[in-house]
Amino acid sequence: MKSISKSFSNLLSSFLLVYLPRTRGCSNNTISAYRDTFVLYMQFMSDTHKMKPEKILFTDFTATNITSFLQWLEEERCCSINTCNNRLAALKSFFRYVQKETPEWIDISSAILAMPAKKTAQSEILYLSVGALQLLLEKAQNESVRDLALLSLLYDSGARVQEVSDLIISDLRLEKPATVKLTGKGNKTRIVPLTTKVADILSKYVKSLRITSQNETVFKNWRNEPIGRAGIAYVLQKHAQSANAVSPSLIPKKVTPHMLRHSKAMHLLENGVNLIYIRDLLGHNTVVTTEVYAKANPEMKRKAIEASSENILQGSNYNSDEKDDLIRWLRETI
Repeated sequence: MKSISKSFSNLLSSFLLVYLPRTRGCSNNTISAYRDTFVLYMQFMSDTHKMKPEKILFTDFTATNITSFLQWLEEERCCSINTCNNRLAALKSFFRYVQKETPEWIDISSAILAMPAKKTAQSEILYLSVGALQLLLEKAQNESVRDLALLSLLYDSGARVQEVSDLIISDLRLEKPATVKLTGKGNKTRIVPLTTKVADILSKYVKSLRITSQNETVFKNWRNEPIGRAGIAYVLQKHAQSANAVSPSLIPKKVTPHMLRHSKAMHLLENGVNLIYIRDLLGHNTVVTTEVYAKANPEMKRKAIEASSENILQGSNYNSDEKDDLIRWLRETI
């Protein structure tokens, strides 16, 4: 049994320290999330089974234990269903790796890989109107050139908050055609075009910096350290609250960095930009992920319904009232 325990610890170390960063090219945030899953599982086993971490074996990863672990996360730690599903996905990723490296554990691995994720309701995609964004950026402009540059770039590039946090000077090309190089999930990079206005804002901001290296972080906090995800969220929320005080009907009290990413995607969609281009801008692996914006946009639904109803209902035997009833039913159903 002792050798089995060692085998588990060795494989877990190899998975976290070699396979994820080197073979799969995962980011530090992804690796941390996977590591935290096992930290939590060990805490769960300690709390509920009085088992010390060093005593945990492969045989302790049963479907029953993992189901109880996910329930513990949801009930004891008040985790969302999405978070629980992410923890399950991390465990599955490890046991896919185990299957390849140690086939003798294929039965345990297969049982875990067969576990279904918990179904969740489709969450609403929250985004800001153009007017709300204008008010938000106006508040940022009144505060500092850094805040304006930060929020303008976050929206204009449709970047994830970590991508902006990791940005260095050499990632910016501010002469025409202006672009920014973003490094996303799995260390994949993409080049995103910037509007002239945002490029001008960034140019003014960069000129105000004392740059010593092209590898220097673009955005920093008051301690002159790279601004993190929490710092960016704080800056955004501060200006959102100021904007909300002016127009509570236009902008909500709470605005997250991801809402600016959603806003960019929705505004592009509303202006007729093809989903393929939006997919590339956002750095999605597949257009299926990007399609959620089309499904979430009520105006796009309305136009699609009315355009198709004109073709479908032309020359039909329905009278005007029946047509209106049919269109109303379609709107409520889609």
